Parts: sequence; structure tokens; C-alpha cells
Amino acid sequence: MLIHCVFCNIRPDAPRADLAAVYADFASLVGVVPGMLSFQSGPNRDYENKSPAHGEGFVVTFTDRAAHLAYDAHPLHQAAGARLCDLCAGGYDGIVVYDLEV
Repeated sequence: MLIHCVFCNIRPDAPRADLAAVYADFASLVGVVPGMLSFQSGPNRDYENKSPAHGEGFVVTFTDRAAHLAYDAHPLHQAAGARLCDLCAGGYDGIVVYDLEV
């Protein structure tokens, strides 16, 4: 199983509705992309004060790397990912990704 963890430094002026729309597009791929099991998103509460720059995040669970690659190649993911980059401070560099094989 692969857990795709994404943490975002969203620009303060980025419309919350735009972020919600990006998350909705990612979530809509559950059941469409074979092997994509779940999508969950939310604010980073940062209880340990270790990641204040990344106030938002999401995790996607896949059966395996092949499912992750199918998600990565899906046109809706690519379009939503580009919009997410536009919402982040520093664009693409405002996103941190961890892929955990569990």
C-alpha cells in the first residue's frame, strides 16, 4: 500500500473556494482511478509546531505504485495539480510530498 502525503503552503490571498474545488477534483478520482482507495484533506493543526509553513494538506491511499502512477497521469489530476500550484506560495515549490510505502 502507498500513502501519498501532500503538504501545501497556501498563499494567504488564495480563495478558499478554489482550494476546495481542487480537493473536490482529487477526491472525485476515488473509484475512477483503479487502485485509488481514499482521499482525505484538511488543515494542518501543527500541534508539535514543526510545520507552520504548510497549513493545508491531504493524503491519498493507493493499493500500489501502479495505481499512484495512474492517478498521476490522469488528466483531471494534472489539471487540479496545476491549479493547486497556482494557489501555493512559491508555486510548485510551496508543496512538499512524502510517499510512504506501508
